[in-house]
Amino acid sequence: PERAAELRELIQRQLLKMDVHGRIREVLAETIREELAPEHQQLSTEDLIKALRQRGIVDDVMKELKFVTDVNEKERTSASKPSTHFVAREPPVLKKTNIDPTRRYLYLQVLGGKAFLEHLQEPDPLPGQICSTFTLCLHFRNQRFRSKPVPCACEPDFNDGFLLEVHKDSLGDGSKMVDATTMLSICDPVHMVLIKTDTFGETTLVASHFLEWRSVLAAENGITNIAVELLGVGSESKVSVGVLNIRLEMYPQLSKTLSPEITNTQFTLERQRTAEKERLFLVYAKQWWREYLQIRPTHNTRLVKIFAQDENGVNRPVCSYVRPLRAGRLLDTPRQAARFVSVLGYERAPVIGGGGGKQEQWCTLLAFICRNKGDCEDHANLLCSLLLGYGLEAFVCVGTKAKGVPHTWVMTCGTDGTITFWESLTGHRYIHRPINPDDPPLVEQPKPLYPYRTIGCVFNHHKFFGNCQPTDAVEVCVFDLHDESKWKPMSGEAIKSVCSPGAASSVPPFPPLCASAIDAAVTSNEIELQLRLLVSEHRKDLGLSTVWDDHLSYLLSPALAAYELERTTSISAGNEEFQDAVRRAVPDGHTFKGFPIHFVYRNARRAFATCLRSPFCEEIICCRGDQVRLAVRVRVFTYPESACAVWIMFACKYRSVL
Repeated sequence: PERAAELRELIQRQLLKMDVHGRIREVLAETIREELAPEHQQLSTEDLIKALRQRGIVDDVMKELKFVTDVNEKERTSASKPSTHFVAREPPVLKKTNIDPTRRYLYLQVLGGKAFLEHLQEPDPLPGQICSTFTLCLHFRNQRFRSKPVPCACEPDFNDGFLLEVHKDSLGDGSKMVDATTMLSICDPVHMVLIKTDTFGETTLVASHFLEWRSVLAAENGITNIAVELLGVGSESKVSVGVLNIRLEMYPQLSKTLSPEITNTQFTLERQRTAEKERLFLVYAKQWWREYLQIRPTHNTRLVKIFAQDENGVNRPVCSYVRPLRAGRLLDTPRQAARFVSVLGYERAPVIGGGGGKQEQWCTLLAFICRNKGDCEDHANLLCSLLLGYGLEAFVCVGTKAKGVPHTWVMTCGTDGTITFWESLTGHRYIHRPINPDDPPLVEQPKPLYPYRTIGCVFNHHKFFGNCQPTDAVEVCVFDLHDESKWKPMSGEAIKSVCSPGAASSVPPFPPLCASAIDAAVTSNEIELQLRLLVSEHRKDLGLSTVWDDHLSYLLSPALAAYELERTTSISAGNEEFQDAVRRAVPDGHTFKGFPIHFVYRNARRAFATCLRSPFCEEIICCRGDQVRLAVRVRVFTYPESACAVWIMFACKYRSVL
């Protein structure tokens, strides 16, 4: 009874706060006027409640009363947790989103797919069986969404809704409700990326599509259903991979919709404007290239890259692939950003058939980070964007490595003229000291430590320079970008006309980075347990027993943390304590062996197979002797998106018998 009284008082206070009584009186007066005017009939309580429901007052009150809490919360806190790291396995019961009624939303529903013919022969997965899945990733105006994974099938069972907020860019207007005319001028598309994840956790980019959502502004009732045909990527960019059924709806409903003629005219105008800008830039680029070739005929062999194809086979100026990108609170330093980019997987763009030719595919940022792997160009563009975000003067360099293999890397120019190369695939940094070819032979020249051989051009989001020095060898290159006799610049205005955000609709906006969804402790434990099983099985096959030393395993942790710290900061710390602890744990007359290795994937079986290829590691895993004790420690370091660095250390101690 006390709780009921308390609840009544709570509701009473809430009703007073929302002035519900006043609103009820208004509705009553209105209802009585409307419904009692003709003949004086009696109004029942049900009629009045119905009238209040119709005007949404009951819903408003219910929306404001937030008694919904996470059902699992109570159970979690009451259960006494063990002292180790623990993650509750039951998913939280989700609350419904409270929509802010003063904002405008686009509700995008994906209601299944069809004609994914590549999966026509695939049998239906059995319950509990692991199968390949499709995941749809969306980006719209700085908001990112991800669908639930669905099994790959000819008609994948997508059933997801995404609430995209449509807000104005200009400050001060952000809180106002946008009307149809204003929304028509928002030309940002919804970027949809379809990813396939196979049974081993390997990801493939299936399609990347820019959805024009503004057709909903001309739809009656503010609802439209469209079938979106997804085209493949790379060499299959003209081939259909499947169709998604999409329903678009505006919340709250538009007071007045536009006519289809108006929306179509707007789209045509935008296309014409973009095409004209791109045409003018192409004319300028051709002229620039002609001038560049006239400096020296040999320039036509240099890697001067002005345009590059994205995953949809669209030729775009290289400067549009780079933009200052802030990582918010996800990354703290430029070196940490370099580490993050280096742990994203490296994979060359796939080629169908032989011939050894390199398939060119510079991915849009969303496609790269959703797939979680890409080519060296993708890594260099992302690293350059992050370094620009940290306020450094960064450029992407296009050139070659040993044996003339084309390569891209990043360069930063210090205010004191220091040139630093950043290798985006490893996170390594190299200071560039040019060799002066005119020095007498006795003068000692700096020995280059970097792997780069030649350099053709450098660029960022608003500058582009072609290398016009007598030789394009990196070691003798002088990076004085202001000297036009060494570096031929492109007009900043020309680049800005096609590469600045919003300049051309073919340049997609950059998505924000997302925090990692991987729990480092849980993942580390899982991989470690799997490796213990794999090692025990492997030794059993060799007729060897396996005894694990948990204490020794734990002692390996500081070493793994130190290795990751060294990769990120180039500073090594804590080695003395680790060595001291190991000496204490290994008795006199015993031998200790340890082998650390680093991966950027979380597949234990694949990691174990790689470890066995190393003779040092194999020696530890297959160790024979007296009183053999084995240890393994795994430490997963998580980074934004689902990138992670996985450090594994195998160790053994045994009595030395001579």
